[in-house]
Amino acid sequence: MKPSMTFIDVGCGHGFFSIPAAEIVGTSGRVIGIDIDDGGLQSIKDSSELGRLKVETILGKAEEIIACRGCADVVFFGIVLHDFHDPYRVLSNAKVMLKANGTLVNLDWGREETAGMGPPISMRFDERQASDMISSQGFKITSVSRSGKYNYIITAKISINDAIIASF
Repeated sequence: MKPSMTFIDVGCGHGFFSIPAAEIVGTSGRVIGIDIDDGGLQSIKDSSELGRLKVETILGKAEEIIACRGCADVVFFGIVLHDFHDPYRVLSNAKVMLKANGTLVNLDWGREETAGMGPPISMRFDERQASDMISSQGFKITSVSRSGKYNYIITAKISINDAIIASF
């Protein structure tokens, strides 16, 4: 039996990452998708019901949503951190949702030309900018690596001081 896991997909869109996450966590786990697009959330509901997977959805701005406090094993940003009006607040909310030993994952476009794919380069954060933003919100970067030709992935944990404070 798999241990129970909670995965939160912030800016989940139509479920490109939420649906596979639901397959991974299985029936004992929990997947929560947060997005401002009701149509995307409905698509997730329709897709997950077909596969008998469960993805909870929350309609709203990530800057205003805290799905739970200290419940998430993973808070995931799948090619969206650059899209938020206030990414610092979104990262701060992620810290509130994570368990003390949870992991923040940010997958995003690099800040180089991508043959017409992805958002305009001027909107993107490079690995250093994203790492600095994440660190400024009380996270310790655990890895930064390339993910394919055009993307990078950053993983982070809540810094030990913030984890101790959160436990009280």
